[in-house]
Amino acid sequence: MTEIVLAGQVLPAALADERPLALLSPGPRDQNPYWVYLGSLKSAASRRTMRTCLDQAAQSLGYPDGEVTPWGKLRFQHMATLHSALIQRTYEVKRQGSEDSKESKDSDTVPWSPNTINKHLSAVRKVLEQAWMLGQMTAEDYHRARAVKNVKGGARAKAGRSVADQEVAAMLRVCLTPDTLIGKRDAAIIAVLQSTGIRREELALATRANYDPGERRLVIIGKGDKSREVYLHEVAAVYLGRWIAATEKIRGPLFVPVNRWGTAQPRHLTPDAVADALNVRRRAAGLPPLTPHDLRRTFAGDLLDNDVDLARVQQLLGHASPVTTATYDRRPSRRRKAAVDTLTLPRPEDLAREGTR
Repeated sequence: MTEIVLAGQVLPAALADERPLALLSPGPRDQNPYWVYLGSLKSAASRRTMRTCLDQAAQSLGYPDGEVTPWGKLRFQHMATLHSALIQRTYEVKRQGSEDSKESKDSDTVPWSPNTINKHLSAVRKVLEQAWMLGQMTAEDYHRARAVKNVKGGARAKAGRSVADQEVAAMLRVCLTPDTLIGKRDAAIIAVLQSTGIRREELALATRANYDPGERRLVIIGKGDKSREVYLHEVAAVYLGRWIAATEKIRGPLFVPVNRWGTAQPRHLTPDAVADALNVRRRAAGLPPLTPHDLRRTFAGDLLDNDVDLARVQQLLGHASPVTTATYDRRPSRRRKAAVDTLTLPRPEDLAREGTR
């Protein structure tokens, strides 16, 4: 029989394949550890991320989603099964330069990174803790189940990319040609993201009352419901000012949807709508894939390249730890690139000229 070695124990595969006998009845949310845990998270972005993790973990265990998973019945063997299943999970990555449509076959299958796997395991451990606190599993069963260790692995290449100045210019150009209300909005979205580095969720929740055009200061609500001040570049303030002037009757949200008839709707954009707006504009500009977070990475990298101190960049980004901010620092890799550029290699055209002599 095949054996699985996990957390220092030898686990027969037959045992690892066991499942709880029944789905959990949805019941009251205040008695469901899945909802109790999600409800303890302060930001909508965190709730969305961890709910996705829990639903994917539940599916790896054979359940449709996290709500009906009997978390209180999970034992060490089920966590062992989950550990093994997550290691085998993969996702599709479009190859550089390929069209990023879902129908494209020009992609590679890549296994989940150790960080991604461990984030899923951490989410499950938090739900098991709630199940224990709700009296749905004993302390011994809880500690045995959570004893499954994280996955070890080397660092992966950093996700995302830097966005060049000319790419931002190209997107702004297509926003303003022709000059429409939704074009003004999307230009302002791009300019604000590029000059503040705020998250798409933060931009979606921003309000007009919290923007001071004289100071070019915007107060936003970040992770953990913490507020912070960010400042727009003077040109970004021009783009935002054109949008605000065109929608001066709107009260409340800083950015709002624009319907097919070109009318602004008095409600906040969703974070997904922010990403969609950026995606539409970069496609129209003929640019490779990029995300709102790529503009955040670029903002941080540009400031660090300009010798803005790490503590100041951390404050602007709203990071709780400078360690997180340091991951945006492109200077070490650029120094390595500069070192390689000191090497010499003959160009093809130089060799061709030599061949004609």
